[in-house]
Amino acid sequence: MRNFILRRLFLGLFITFFGAMLVYTVIRSLPSSYVETVARQRATNPLSTKTYQEWLDQLNAVYGLDKGIIPGFMGWVGNAVRGNFGDSWHYGIPVVEKFNQVIWYSFIINIITFLVELFVAIPLGIVAATKQYSRTDYAITIFALMGISLPTFFLATILKYVFSIKLGWFDLYGLTGRFFNSMTPWQQFWDMAYHMVLPIVTLMMLSIGGLMRYTRTNMLEVLNSDYIRTARAKGLSEKVVVNKHAFRNTLIPLVSYTSYLLPSMFGGALITETLYQIPGIGFVAYQAIVRGDIPFAMFYTTFQIILTQVSLLLADIMYAVVDPRVRVN
Repeated sequence: MRNFILRRLFLGLFITFFGAMLVYTVIRSLPSSYVETVARQRATNPLSTKTYQEWLDQLNAVYGLDKGIIPGFMGWVGNAVRGNFGDSWHYGIPVVEKFNQVIWYSFIINIITFLVELFVAIPLGIVAATKQYSRTDYAITIFALMGISLPTFFLATILKYVFSIKLGWFDLYGLTGRFFNSMTPWQQFWDMAYHMVLPIVTLMMLSIGGLMRYTRTNMLEVLNSDYIRTARAKGLSEKVVVNKHAFRNTLIPLVSYTSYLLPSMFGGALITETLYQIPGIGFVAYQAIVRGDIPFAMFYTTFQIILTQVSLLLADIMYAVVDPRVRVN
C-alpha cells in the first residue's frame, strides 16, 4: 500500500506539472491579454504621454510577460513551490487571499449537493433495479436521463424562469438580498442559505442522473448473480436479499464512482455560479480567466488538477478497503 501511494503521488505531481504547463501555454497564446487591455486603456487616456506600444512593453516587463512561455512558466513554478502564487491582476490582492474569501461558498454548495445526491440517487437507483421494467423504473429512468441530457445553462434558465420570474419565490441572482446589511447575523445566515437553494437544485439535478443510472446498473448485475439466486432459494425475504446481500456488493463500485463527484462538481460550479452570480470560486475564476488574469487562472486550474488527483487516489484506496479481493502493491 505504501509503495502504491508513493507511486500515485509521483504520478500526480507529473500530471499536475504538465497540466499546469498546458494551461499556462493556452493562456499565453490567447489573441488578447490582460496587459493589452490595460495598455489600451492607459494609451487612450488624454493625460497619457506614452503610446500603446510603450505602455505594452512596460506592462509586459512588470508582469513578467516579456519572457518566453517556458521561462515564464518555470518562473511561476518556482514561486508556486515556495507558496507564492502572486497577486491577482484583476482583483488586486494575493491569489491565496482571494481564494480563501470565496472557496467556502463553493464548498458549502457542493458538499450539500453531494450529500443530497447520495441520499436520493442511490435509493432511487435501487428501487428502479428491484422494480425493473415497471412504471416506477421507467419514471426514474426518464428523470435520470433528463438530468444527464440537459445543459447547465438550459436547466438554470428554466428554474429561474419558473421560480424567480413566474412564482417570485427566489431572486434571479446573487448570494444576498437587498436588505442583507440591515439583518441580524442569524437572519443573514438564512438569507444566504435561501439564495443557495436554486444553485444547489441545479447542480443536484444535473449530477443525480448519472449516479442513479450507475446504481441501477450495478444492482441489476448483482441481483442476477448466482449467490443472490441461492439466497432466494433458501427462502430469505426479498427485503433481506436486497438490503443485506445485494446492496453490500453494489456499494463496491459506487465507492470509486462517488469519489469522482466532488471534483466534477467544483468544475461544474464554474458554470452554475456564473449563471446565478454566486461569488464562489467558480464565478471568481471565470471572471479572472476571461480577463487574462494568469496568476488566478493558474492557481484555480492547479487546484482543480490536485483535487482530481487526490480524489482518484482516495477512490483506489477505498476500493481496496471495501473489496478484500483487490490488493494494491
